[in-house]
Amino acid sequence: MIGGEVEKKSFKILTYCLILFRKAVLYRRSEDGRREVYIDVKNSGHIIRFLEKEPVIARKVYLVIQQLTFGYKPARDLYQRENIERGCEHVWAIKPARGRKNPRIYCQQYNLKDRQIFVVVLSELLEKKKTQKPGHRERAIIRRVAGYNYELAEDNE
Repeated sequence: MIGGEVEKKSFKILTYCLILFRKAVLYRRSEDGRREVYIDVKNSGHIIRFLEKEPVIARKVYLVIQQLTFGYKPARDLYQRENIERGCEHVWAIKPARGRKNPRIYCQQYNLKDRQIFVVVLSELLEKKKTQKPGHRERAIIRRVAGYNYELAEDNE
């Protein structure tokens, strides 16, 4: 204290946020151009190899993608929101084979307000889900997918 006055110090707290963008390439677009499905570049090889190995599952995944691009709502047992906590509201899962291997393809679903386009990005594959409710492994994948920010591209350059 100096002369009865309180010396005030002001601190400026600076925070820096580094946002990393993942790349996603266009997989399918609707005829009117208002709905698009993309696939994550880093995980595309893993997803495609799995679907080539399992043709029955691939047909169901393709059915969901067709329904999304044509504007239909896919059946709830094939495509469902994975809203486990706040911040994960835009994460959905394609569930092509319940009961057997029970694989999941976790996706981000959102609308691009500037271009008025509905976008789905196939982000990560879980080849075998073992528990009925989301376990630690599934929760970690859902949180990771929720944190992805995508740069959407027409082709893989």
